[in-house]
Amino acid sequence: MHYVYLIQNEHDATYYGSTNNLRQRMQEHNKGRVPSTRGHAWRLVYYEAYLSEKDAREREQRLKYHGQALAHLKRRIRCSLNEPKV
Repeated sequence: MHYVYLIQNEHDATYYGSTNNLRQRMQEHNKGRVPSTRGHAWRLVYYEAYLSEKDAREREQRLKYHGQALAHLKRRIRCSLNEPKV
């Protein structure tokens, strides 16, 4: 499977990415191995699973570069984004 995911840090900043190993990628984010997310504690807020890597990459690009796609997703998961940190 290929995943598109949304993570959120302790300052409520969000990051979107794609991977074929979600558990490993989360560990990389939280251990500081990803330059753009280094130095923060991240939690998984949302993910989508795809059989095709191409579909996952296209969805990631839509979220990152097309404001309407991101705005729509944030409306759909607004309660998850506002959940208290554990």
